[in-house]
Amino acid sequence: MRRWRSDDLDGFAAVNAQPEVMRYIHDGRTLDRAATAERLATYQRHWDEHGFGLYAVEIKETGELAGFTGLAVPTFLPEVMPAVEIGWRLGRAYWGRGLATEAAQAVVAHTRARLALRRLVSIHIVGNEASARVMVKLGMSLERETVQPDTGRQVRVYAMDLADFAEGSETAAVAQPSVECR
Repeated sequence: MRRWRSDDLDGFAAVNAQPEVMRYIHDGRTLDRAATAERLATYQRHWDEHGFGLYAVEIKETGELAGFTGLAVPTFLPEVMPAVEIGWRLGRAYWGRGLATEAAQAVVAHTRARLALRRLVSIHIVGNEASARVMVKLGMSLERETVQPDTGRQVRVYAMDLADFAEGSETAAVAQPSVECR
């Protein structure tokens, strides 16, 4: 995992153009290249403002952009604020390989080691059971069900206290990823 580069636009636009990928993102619409460029600019501003953000997930062997994982402030769901959300989005070709879990585990480990955050949330639209499974694998617990105000879609909020993610715990043992955040 790494910070975004200008040459990531085409690869990320290809991910965002996949209807099956975007089905459970915001209102379910795909994004074109221009909208993807706006998102990448937003991601960079988030890094500049908060000192953390979404990482590009790159396949080491091929250099292909698979998608992202990382941290964001979920302002789209005001009832959970203040909060930091861990999230992920991978292109369809990368589903079912454990990449989302492995990358998210690396983000949790990095967050515990380098950031002064005590808690993480993760939010998914009801029906996206693959994302819910990643949340559970991370050691997160269902905190609430609610409705996303701007779309009216039902969402579930999972949460974890990072203090509970202690070294030597069963969850910590699982979360020793072979990927790195850079």
